[in-house]
Amino acid sequence: MVKNRLKSIRHEYEMNQVEFAKMLGISQSQYNRYELQQRQPLLEIVLQMAEKLNRPVEQIVYLDRHQNPQTGID
Repeated sequence: MVKNRLKSIRHEYEMNQVEFAKMLGISQSQYNRYELQQRQPLLEIVLQMAEKLNRPVEQIVYLDRHQNPQTGID
């Protein structure tokens, strides 16, 4: 399962979701779904985030190899 580190990155910037989403150029509701892992951002969005945050993609998203890919359960 692909997961992201958006919440911890947002906390590093000391921003709320509205401010952080605006900086990333996406809506707060869209950002909230990403942060809560309810939706996965498209690769294009992840690349844009990496550029705006000046971070490698690997610092934003990662593959959680500890979960069963079929069930999502450890």
